[in-house]
Amino acid sequence: MISIVGAVLLLIVAVMEVLLIIGLPLGEFTMGGRYKVLPPALRLAAASSILLQLFGAAMLLQGAGFMDRWFSGGVIKIICFVFAGFFLVNTVMNFFSASRKEKFVMTPLAAVEAICFAVTAFTMN
Repeated sequence: MISIVGAVLLLIVAVMEVLLIIGLPLGEFTMGGRYKVLPPALRLAAASSILLQLFGAAMLLQGAGFMDRWFSGGVIKIICFVFAGFFLVNTVMNFFSASRKEKFVMTPLAAVEAICFAVTAFTMN
């Protein structure tokens, strides 16, 4: 169940990244909140983030057995631990963000993602 929560949250963030790419003023939730609307050069970073979010969601669902595996269980477990570490670092970075929106929305979201990936990795068969 926790893998589904993590996957849904990643999909929500992927949708937010799409909205950033098309120019909606959601920049305060990302990249330190420096831009209300992301400049075109940073929209490429948002696009690459979408791929990462979707891949992470797939790894969570595969690790929990909700999808056919693309990799062996051991590889998926390692990928889940890497994502857990990434989101742990992301949690700390968001906590120190100058943007209140990033700090109070994205920090807990990143912490939940770290937990979802870690629990999925630890409970994989």
